[in-house]
Amino acid sequence: MLPTNESGEEQEQRTAAAQRYREAVVERKEIEAKLEAGVRYPDTPERIASRVNRLLERGGVPPAAAVESVHAEALDVPETLERVIGLTKDLQPWSFLPRGARAAATVARISILRNGLERPHGTGFLVSPRLLLTNHHVVPNAETARRCFLEFNAQVTIDNAPDAAIRFEFDPDTFFAADKHLDYALVAVDPAADGSLAGARFGWNQLSNQQGKLVQNEPVNVIGHPMGRLKEIALRDNALVQRLDDFLHYRTDTEPGNSGSPVFNDQWEVVALHHMGVPNTDTQNRILRKDGQIWRRGVDSDDTIDYVSNEGARTSSILKHLATLPLAPERRALLAEMGPESGLRQDAAVGPVETPVTPAAAQAPTPQEAVAVVAAPGPAAAGAVRAPAGAHVGLSAPKDAFGGERHLVFLHGRSQQGKDPELLRRGWTGGLNHGLTRAGLPTVDPANVWFPYYGDRIVEVIGQHEALPASYADSPAVAAVEAFAAQSEEGTYEQLVMEAAVLAGMPQDGQTAMENLGSTLVGSLQGALSWLAAKTDVDALAIATIFRDVDAYLSDQAVRNAVLDRVLDEIPHDGELVLVTHSLGTVVGMDLVANRLPPEMKVTLLVTAGSPLGMNAVNSRLAPPGTNRPGTVSNWVNAWCPTDAVAIGCPLEPAWGKLTEEHAVVNASDRAHSIEEYLAHPEVATAIDKFLARSTG
Repeated sequence: MLPTNESGEEQEQRTAAAQRYREAVVERKEIEAKLEAGVRYPDTPERIASRVNRLLERGGVPPAAAVESVHAEALDVPETLERVIGLTKDLQPWSFLPRGARAAATVARISILRNGLERPHGTGFLVSPRLLLTNHHVVPNAETARRCFLEFNAQVTIDNAPDAAIRFEFDPDTFFAADKHLDYALVAVDPAADGSLAGARFGWNQLSNQQGKLVQNEPVNVIGHPMGRLKEIALRDNALVQRLDDFLHYRTDTEPGNSGSPVFNDQWEVVALHHMGVPNTDTQNRILRKDGQIWRRGVDSDDTIDYVSNEGARTSSILKHLATLPLAPERRALLAEMGPESGLRQDAAVGPVETPVTPAAAQAPTPQEAVAVVAAPGPAAAGAVRAPAGAHVGLSAPKDAFGGERHLVFLHGRSQQGKDPELLRRGWTGGLNHGLTRAGLPTVDPANVWFPYYGDRIVEVIGQHEALPASYADSPAVAAVEAFAAQSEEGTYEQLVMEAAVLAGMPQDGQTAMENLGSTLVGSLQGALSWLAAKTDVDALAIATIFRDVDAYLSDQAVRNAVLDRVLDEIPHDGELVLVTHSLGTVVGMDLVANRLPPEMKVTLLVTAGSPLGMNAVNSRLAPPGTNRPGTVSNWVNAWCPTDAVAIGCPLEPAWGKLTEEHAVVNASDRAHSIEEYLAHPEVATAIDKFLARSTG
């Protein structure tokens, strides 16, 4: 709506936004001074390191490109990290366009029935299969929502012809939550006449409360319906200007009608909810025109206002507010559908979890060290926090959870060192609750889950395997494959990588891995890693490191005993287990159920997700070796994703025989190996729920 027709609330919002802009003038001038001095991203070292971590972990920038951009010259850590972020500003992968189209499909035009006429009113976007996010000043209450309707596909086609808009209604009786300060409204969308959900047809944006989505002076992209027109997008000549406690200020071209639009980073993650332009005002809070004169409401048009910025409510602030709302279980279940990274769950109202990253040291590194900063995966990445060995222990659950007869146990995989087990347990449970909610089933309280934790212990006993030699600065993957192959006492590492590549369809040259020696062996392994990376869209260094952990566990009895002893100490010793395992944890779990459980313990259900148990190089080294299903396991469900580099040996049934269930699922391309992605699938969550015996609790 134009300012001449704006409501009292919109006037209040505009005044508050202008005041926030004025109050932040000192910090903004400091940022502008840094930009003029040549600092590309004038943000804190913590924010910059966290941003690089997220880009590398989620494929926002190819590791190979990151390495190529920094290895040729000595750079200090800030320059190194800024250069990595700069890659995403200068060049985008081809997937930028289809991913943008996918994000745009979630955006709808909101119209309202006023005086018998339907008028464009604002913009909104889906954040779950059933929930749409917009501004409070667009939909301030349930009564207004009942007078509004949504139009998806209100846009032009690829041939520049009007598309066929698809209409949905709001359902505020099912869910409505709003906050005037943050200017948001979260409203349920009524299913279509055929029962289909809007999110199932158009997709939705998974909101995240984690850091690392944007730094100051990075581009933002806004999709909406300015002035009620067909869908438009503002690209490239936009940037984050300043971050406030609850709001972001950014440069971009928006108009009235964009209220409620999503503000995206270049990886199409939502960073803010756009709510209005920030006008320039005088000391008496009066809006100024571009010519410096006082803007006159009802006389001057909107395009004469001197807008100095745009403002949107931060995603993390909205999620924090939602987490504190006292909601009935069925409404909190709808929030749980927003996904594990939202920090929302059904069982309790808790604050979301941030993931700060400690900045790297300020001294200038060698070129080799610069490569290590940007290319090492997971906790070894730039500035990652690593807790002292043994700093964390596993988590138990009440003996009477799920009726007291069965215990739900999560067994994690690799690269969990230095992480808080409580946050890990919440993440796993959030993924499971997402799947349970999608299946229409009751959710699980994280406190009722046993979470044995061996992340610090395995790093302690692996020891020297954690470090890569700095002499291989030209390629971290080359450094990894050569170092890990040399450290593999039984040659297991080579077999793991080569077998995985062959199972992934790599053409064979007639030579086995064991027939190759020296540089020929390394060359073969490099080819295998490259093949796996290409087939699975997972970084070659990450694949190399995953198989290193599996090799260390299988080849070194001291490592194996230390891990199994820790797990055995931290699980229940009576009753029946519903044991959910992931990645390396599936190998640990198989060893556990085969020969380490007390005789009185039974495994009612074993769940394996992202498992390498289909590879001969793995199952031939189990204890006992082979693919004989342990008698302690009554039911076995396996879930695997075809693009998960660790699950290359799946499906498991050809090797292990008939399982209770085996599901091939589709995970997000940048989270193919994520346990939260696996558990969020309704079929996986339903299989777990079936054996929890909650009716007795």
